[in-house]
Amino acid sequence: MSAPRTTTPGSRLIETPERLALRRAVADLGGRYGSAYYLAKARAGEPADELWAEAGKAGYLGVNLPAEYGGGGGGITDLAIVLEELGTAGCPLLLLIVSPAICGTVIARYGTEEQKRHWLPGLADGSRRMAFGITEPDAGSNSHRISTVARRDGEDWLLTGRKVFVSGIDHCDAVLFVARTEDARTGKLKPALFVVPRDTPGFDYRPIPMELVAPERQFQVFLDDVRLPAEALVGDENAGLLQLFAGLNPERIMTAAFSLGLARQALGKAVEYARTRVVWSTPIGAHQGLAHPLAQCAVEIELARLMTQKAALLYDGGEDAAAGEAANMAKYAAGEAAARTVDQAVQTLGGNGLTQEYGLGALLAATRVGRVAPVSREMVLNYVAQHTLGLPKSY
Repeated sequence: MSAPRTTTPGSRLIETPERLALRRAVADLGGRYGSAYYLAKARAGEPADELWAEAGKAGYLGVNLPAEYGGGGGGITDLAIVLEELGTAGCPLLLLIVSPAICGTVIARYGTEEQKRHWLPGLADGSRRMAFGITEPDAGSNSHRISTVARRDGEDWLLTGRKVFVSGIDHCDAVLFVARTEDARTGKLKPALFVVPRDTPGFDYRPIPMELVAPERQFQVFLDDVRLPAEALVGDENAGLLQLFAGLNPERIMTAAFSLGLARQALGKAVEYARTRVVWSTPIGAHQGLAHPLAQCAVEIELARLMTQKAALLYDGGEDAAAGEAANMAKYAAGEAAARTVDQAVQTLGGNGLTQEYGLGALLAATRVGRVAPVSREMVLNYVAQHTLGLPKSY
């Protein structure tokens, strides 16, 4: 089954030749594995280690990380291309959002020299993976209500709290946790980031049963006075939200790329089916009742791709405020485009759209990820209403 083109006419005016070459190379890698490999791994409860290792060896996993630490020296723009093309080929590796994009970016920006040398080369070549823990049962989208607390005990830190929906812990070496510490100047609690190796005493994690068909499982985490050395802290304990959003904006951009890959994968399957499925001597794709909705999906996907490219370029250019606005819009647009495209693809295939042969049924649940995580579409609209339109805050 064919996928939509990797590039569109005029792409060279939007992306550099190097990025177009990256798209083609990653699309080729993903095509050698495909959705059959990915879904078989997911249904067996196994990680996609073979694809992860080959992508790491080729330099794709660390394309955004600094070259002096084994990365490709690019940015989130490049890593988003990797995830989008793998998703289009049927292999949307969720941990790409977490390990190199969030954790790698935060450590590269704010980590000590020792932390960078210890973690970044492994994150770049795929030999090490890191999960990210921010969501809590009682906090939801409100990061100001995070109750996981880190308190000093001599030179050490003691970390206590609970997290949910932490992806892929069972195959990661460590987790980058968001906790709250007491600001030495004001006494108020502010977010701070800690790297916690998976085998640290007092760190317990349990799987959350999910309906998602994905190699990466979701976990809840229990932290009970987890003792950490001083060097577990990443960056300044008083920096607050600044360091946190260094990881959250890439997370939104990468989630948009994740959704775009799902959308393009589904559209490719639907178009191929509509082109070849013949009823009453005519391919069903000739009927406008199917052709127009698929064409609308193509338009919406391309618009979401452009916003994702804008957000990534702004972020890589150091325009953090503008990147925050664009990243939220990109995540919203791509999530909506993916949900509509997968729904229309299932409708185009009819009963075949729900068979395991075509793999579209699994995408129905997967597209919800882009609508509810890492921030819900309703919270994105709140952000746009307040920060873009200047409307009063409702909460």
